[in-house]
Amino acid sequence: MSDLVTQTALEAEFLVSCLCAGWCGTCRDYAEGFEALPGKFPEVGFVWVDVEDEAEVAGDIDVENFPTLVIQRGTDVLFCGPMLPQHRLLERLLETFMAQSAEESAGYARGTPERLGWQGLADVRTRLARGD
Repeated sequence: MSDLVTQTALEAEFLVSCLCAGWCGTCRDYAEGFEALPGKFPEVGFVWVDVEDEAEVAGDIDVENFPTLVIQRGTDVLFCGPMLPQHRLLERLLETFMAQSAEESAGYARGTPERLGWQGLADVRTRLARGD
């Protein structure tokens, strides 16, 4: 992950972090389409985090399946979990979140005990900004 890509991603209102592993065939297959998403969503930041090489960025997120995605609006975590490796699913979820107002997103992020638990724990943006 280059510093330029990371800085650009961190400045975006929405950040999508893909937590994967270099040894994972599904991750390698998913990477090509993931890398094309900034062309469809230029206002969104996208980062690829190898959970073995950058374990400090993944922090305490329980990554059991690949790909695992974290979607944030600012520091609010809107989604944290595995997703089928179909890019259209991520696109639709991202479109849904982008249609929300900032207030709706903040309420959504804290709307269930599960999502409330993601706050802080899955804040990849803050760890990237600190250089963890």
